[in-house]
Amino acid sequence: MDRLDTVRLTAFPSIGSDASALPERMDIVFIENFIGQTVIGIDRSEQHVPQPVRMNLAIGVPAIRACSTDRIEDTVNYAAVRGALLALFESHRVRLLEALAEHIAQLLIADFGAHWVRVSLAKPAKFDDVAAVGVQIERRRSDPPAEGAGLVGYASLGRGLVPN
Repeated sequence: MDRLDTVRLTAFPSIGSDASALPERMDIVFIENFIGQTVIGIDRSEQHVPQPVRMNLAIGVPAIRACSTDRIEDTVNYAAVRGALLALFESHRVRLLEALAEHIAQLLIADFGAHWVRVSLAKPAKFDDVAAVGVQIERRRSDPPAEGAGLVGYASLGRGLVPN
C-alpha cells in the first residue's frame, strides 16, 4: 500500500453499504512496510524458523483529537502498535497469513480503538520467482471476529461484545 492508496481509503468505498456504522469523520493512521520476523506457514520448512513478514496497516479512528491538542495520548501511538505487533509475532500459534491478519485486525480494534482497519501481510521470500505472496483484509469494529479467530493471550467475553 502506498501513500496514494492511503488517501483513497478516506472515502471507504470497500467497507460496504453500511457506512452508517462508521463515525461521521474518520482519520487514518498508517504504518507502511513494517517488517517483522515470525514463524508462519504450512510447509515443514516454515514451521520452526522465523521468516520475514511485511505488513502495511491502515487504522481508521474517529477524528483524531491530536490534530488540535498535539498530544500523543490523543492518537494511535505508533510505538505501542509496533510493540504489540512484535509481541504477537513472537506468541501467535497460527499457520496461515489469513489467521495472523485476523489477529492483528482484532488487536487494533480491541486495544487501539480502531473503528476500521486494513491489514496487508506478505511473505516477501516465499518463492524465488515471486516478489511476495500475501493477504489483505478489512475489518470494522461492528464486525464479529471470524469464526475460530480467538486471540492468543486475550480473554473473550463472547462473540460480538466489542464496545462501539
